[in-house]
This record gives sequence, structure tokens and C-alpha cells, in this order.
Amino acid sequence: MDYILVGIIALLGSGLTFFSGFGLGTLLMPVFALFFPIDIAIALTAIVHLLNNLFKLTLIGKKANLKTVIRFGLPAILFAFLGAYLLGTLTDINPIFTYTIANTPYQITVVKICIAALLIFFSLFDLIPKLKRVEIDTKFLPLGGALSGFFGGLSGHQGALRTAFLIRARLSKEAFIATGVTIACFIDISRISIYANDLWQLRDDLNYPMLTTATLMAFIGAYIGNKFLKKITINTIQIVVGILLIVFSVLLGIGIL
Repeated sequence: MDYILVGIIALLGSGLTFFSGFGLGTLLMPVFALFFPIDIAIALTAIVHLLNNLFKLTLIGKKANLKTVIRFGLPAILFAFLGAYLLGTLTDINPIFTYTIANTPYQITVVKICIAALLIFFSLFDLIPKLKRVEIDTKFLPLGGALSGFFGGLSGHQGALRTAFLIRARLSKEAFIATGVTIACFIDISRISIYANDLWQLRDDLNYPMLTTATLMAFIGAYIGNKFLKKITINTIQIVVGILLIVFSVLLGIGIL
């Protein structure tokens, strides 16, 4: 049953993430945490996330807009390290509110509320017709990358912020997805390099059959998503992104994510 659950979540999460640019790690990590200690769950999720992004890169990577990758991706990576560094200084700040559901504690923090508000703001540009025509000038891409990286390093929710900016960057649907995947690969590699020592120490505790199951099902989800890409429009992707950003923002703001 555990393999079936992990496989289904990996398949659905990967298929959804192919278009939205975020969500696989958010969905998969809690499922892994049902069966493993949190450090193992995080390690498994990070590995599946990286391998799935590398697979998506082989599917659609050649469509990436390299100029956007550089202008957005480099600031994102640099400021992700800054955000991760500042995270250590914010751990002592008390949460605004703490509550428990089914013996699981949840916390509402200032950082999560700020990111949730930012994401809801961007989601409106994907859902309100008059705002959907608004595009981000390319000169602001480095700023978008910096904000995405900084808050991503601070909270770990970089994918949603990256998508919120890139969806407005005057890219075709193929270029939008491929550019996001390329940037995500760079970020995953940098993140894995930080985790490398911990992953090596956990190597004997990792459940490799489950890791393989999750990875293969994620590959299938990405493959199916790529097949559907030809049949949908950038407008459809904007609507999907807008709705998912709102759902993600609400869950993040109330402390569930």
C-alpha cells in the first residue's frame, strides 16, 4: 500500500508540476514522512525532485530561453544562499500562531504570510482578464530571480515564486516550461550539493525500492504532461498556475505547508 500511495502521488504531482513549475516536492515530502523519519523523507524528496527535473530537461530543455535562464536563474541561485543563511537567524522568532490538527502541530509565521500574500498578488494576474495581458519587462527578470531565490532559500517554496514571475515574462508555453525546468535543475543541484554530506550519511537508511518507484512514476507523469503540452494553450497554463498559486498561498498562509 505504501508503494502504491507514493507512486500515485509522484505520478500526479509530476504531471501537475510539469505545467505549474511547482508542487511535486510539496506533495511528495509529506507522503514520504508517513513512512520515514523527516530527515529521510527530505532526502528522498530532494533526490526524486532532482532526477525528475533532469528527466524533464531531456524532454523539453532545448526550448529553454537561455537569456531568461541567465538573467533570472543566476540571481535566484545567489539569493537562495542568502535566504538560506538568514533562515538560521530567524529560527528564534516566535510564530504568530500555533495550532494542532490530528496531533500534528502547525505554525503561522510572518515569513509564510508575506510569501502567501505575494503569491496571491501574482495569481490575480493569471486569473483576471484585464491583468492577464500585463507582462513583466525583461529588465526586471534579475529582480524577480533575486526575490524568488531569496524567499525560496528562506522558506523552501522557490518553485511557486519562480513560476509567478516567469509566467509573465513574454515566453511561449514551451519556453516557459523549459526555462523553469532548467532553472529548477540548477537550484536542485546547488541544494543537493549542500545536502551531499547528509545524504551520504543516510545512504544505508534510504529505501531504494521506494525511491525507484517514486522516480519512475514521476518520469511517467512528466512524459504524459509533455504529451498534453501540444494540446493546451498558454492561457490554459495561466489559469492552472493562477488557481494553484491561490491554493498554495492559502495552505502556506495558514501554516499547513
